[in-house]
Amino acid sequence: MIEARKITKFFSIVNEDRTAEGLTAVLSVSLKIPDGMIVSILGPSGCGKSTFLEILAGLQAPTEGSVYIDGVQVLEPLPATRREMEEYRRKYQFLSPLANGVFRDRPKHDIAMIFQDYAVFPWMTALQNVIFPLKLRGMPRERREGHAIGFLKKAGLGDSLNKYPSQLSGGMRQRLALARALAVEPKIILMDEPFAAVDTITRERLQDDLLRLWKETGITIVLVTHDTDEALYLSDEIVIFSPHPGSVRNRFAVSAPRPRRRSDSELLSLKGRIESLFKYDIDHESEYSI
Repeated sequence: MIEARKITKFFSIVNEDRTAEGLTAVLSVSLKIPDGMIVSILGPSGCGKSTFLEILAGLQAPTEGSVYIDGVQVLEPLPATRREMEEYRRKYQFLSPLANGVFRDRPKHDIAMIFQDYAVFPWMTALQNVIFPLKLRGMPRERREGHAIGFLKKAGLGDSLNKYPSQLSGGMRQRLALARALAVEPKIILMDEPFAAVDTITRERLQDDLLRLWKETGITIVLVTHDTDEALYLSDEIVIFSPHPGSVRNRFAVSAPRPRRRSDSELLSLKGRIESLFKYDIDHESEYSI
């Protein structure tokens, strides 16, 4: 279970003229995501979707609020006042920096994240890219290669083990990123616009690959996307973020049975309602009953 409790993220910005101003990217977002679900986050550009995803991953600390996974806090909010800073220092004053790194704010090993730009190492082969995080996770040397090959085969890259990312197509590089994420056997995969850089046909194939691997593993997937059709095809639930600052605008359950048809009338009807929300937020006009 992923539980976000009143997550707010505030950034301080210094302008070119050295004046300072604040930006609230995410405002009081509370969300519960049960195990084994696929949940998509949709919203206009700049509404804090990616920031919120990085907070779920523990890559950013929230300014306010907390994220819990299976009841364990991911990262503590940053101290925002002098009193909070003093309490923070008292809490950790007897811990060395090394101990702090071990016991506080340690990224959870049951989370993997996939970015839009693949984030694979260009100097490593496909096989080496998947073996690398296994080494970091402490998997015994004798198990790493066979384990990595198994997940590369599941992702359709069994014939490309020794190819470098530059020798792979965009779709194959994204499969590599997916294989690397799955190989560490996480409970949760967080995906930030993972298929945005590929063509429509490749994108649909990758969506089907993702659903197949999700069915095999039972992982929880949280997906940030701008593509309403993608969210409808993949998700059990769609969370709509409001325009800046990002907050939960609405939530839609997608009950159409799997395997789904992209032209399913239920999906098309729900698409109309979602696009109506977007149109209202941008133009304050709506053609549908929200």
